Amino acid sequence: MDRRKERRLTLELPVRIWGVDKMAHPFAELVRVRNISNRGAVLVGVRAKIQAGEVLDVQLGAARSQFRVAWISLSGEAGVQALAFEPPIFGMDMGVSLGLPQVFEMVGTG
Repeated sequence: MDRRKERRLTLELPVRIWGVDKMAHPFAELVRVRNISNRGAVLVGVRAKIQAGEVLDVQLGAARSQFRVAWISLSGEAGVQALAFEPPIFGMDMGVSLGLPQVFEMVGTG
């Protein structure tokens, strides 16, 4: 049984991220996002040296929002959570705005 509070989409999309790494150097990268919920996601392919607690800008199409890094792995994955008052860019109605099919495999519904 999955204990997550929100449902998640098992889907990968390209996003652009930028911010300041742990050495105080600005960076911008194209990465993928997966395991998407209303308020967070997993970034895949992150090369910048970021650390938990840092704030990143994430852009999906024309939508942009700020996220806090919750965790980072050595393999280049990072879990991110949207800041409280940022507009959701990974909402469950995302299929409509991106022209994706209405049917998704939903995980973590419980």
